[in-house]
Amino acid sequence: MTTTTESGFGRTPEHREYDHRENTVPQRRVDVATVRSGEPLLRMTWSDPVTGAQGYLVVHTLVSGLATGGTRMRAGCTMSEVEDLARGMAAKTAVFDLPVGGAKGGIDLDPKDPRAVGVLERFCQAMRPWLDAHWVTAEDLGVPQHLIDDVFARLGLQQSYHAAIRRAEDPQRTLRRVRAALNAPVSGGFLLGDVIGGYGVAQACIGTVNASGWAPADTTVAIQGIGTMGGGAAWYLHEAGMRVVAVADAVGTLYCPDGLDVPALLDLRNGYGEIDRSRVPSHVQRLPRAAVIATAADILVPAAISYAITADNVDHVAAKVVIEAANAATTPQAEAVLTGRGIPVVPDFVANAGAVAWAWWVLLGQVGTDPEDSFLRLRTEMLAKVALLLGQWTLDGVTPRHTAWDLVAANRRAPAPGDPLAVPLTIP
Repeated sequence: MTTTTESGFGRTPEHREYDHRENTVPQRRVDVATVRSGEPLLRMTWSDPVTGAQGYLVVHTLVSGLATGGTRMRAGCTMSEVEDLARGMAAKTAVFDLPVGGAKGGIDLDPKDPRAVGVLERFCQAMRPWLDAHWVTAEDLGVPQHLIDDVFARLGLQQSYHAAIRRAEDPQRTLRRVRAALNAPVSGGFLLGDVIGGYGVAQACIGTVNASGWAPADTTVAIQGIGTMGGGAAWYLHEAGMRVVAVADAVGTLYCPDGLDVPALLDLRNGYGEIDRSRVPSHVQRLPRAAVIATAADILVPAAISYAITADNVDHVAAKVVIEAANAATTPQAEAVLTGRGIPVVPDFVANAGAVAWAWWVLLGQVGTDPEDSFLRLRTEMLAKVALLLGQWTLDGVTPRHTAWDLVAANRRAPAPGDPLAVPLTIP
């Protein structure tokens, strides 16, 4: 069973159904107030007829008739959470000036449940009208990219970027480009699509080090979450010479003040991003899962769950800077406390937006399949954005989130006559 709440569908040019090959200029922009706090375009609740599991889709904004955002699965996922995340996706696409709006899908089920794949497939089938024409989805918490691509293939949709690929001038050529980019090998035995988001988070941390005048070798980092995003960030921070002193998974926190052997720990992960404790060296301390928040490190990277830093634990934060690798990692109340303590928070819709930005650069043909092209583009853009955010914080005391919203406003302005951005969306 599916229930839908629509807010003004058809009210404005960007909020209407239309022929996807007749994109017009007004569909490229939405008002920043809509991105920041406006009512979402659509909320949809789905009940799995087999298990009773609940699923949710929230489309916050459509730009060029498209919205992008991953599909997550976790026990306890709520409509409110998915709505927050959809709003965040709208902000991410605006910060990186991508020609697409924001959406999010979520399923309230433990991804370890043996019924999980079937539930995911039935959810995608129920959402098919949106997945076919408007919603470009991808991996998220509890749903790896290979799994959602397998589901799309079984549904005859080929790949999770289907809604964008079908608009391309040559859909098969675009599909080949996407698959080649996702599966491009990179150092460490990884695939580019699996690490690009974590690479972006690592660049946000490196930008913080640069802005703070710290030496990388003297900089310590604590990371909550060692899955796709946290693991990728840990790898590239280790490569940059920083000391990752603590990582946490669902089992607990591993801590070593001299720095963890990140490559070795990543090799010990299972498919759920949990480290095999029986193979961890004895000198590494085993601490409770919550201990990572209180780790005395220069940078804290919450990269696991939403609402990781709350009013209940914010006083335990011992880091100098928080980099949000997880979506909605810090509650507004907690962030206000951190700001009062002089601890800046680089928001999720900048720090972890590398994955969505890269996906759309690939779709639009702006980067090729050579990983170095993608790394260079993301590194350049992320370092510039973090420098701006922390420069405003240092000089004027403006929070990074406030400056990031200024970027959203600048990029989602109505196009002026002759604006080079005022062109229809074309996917080569």
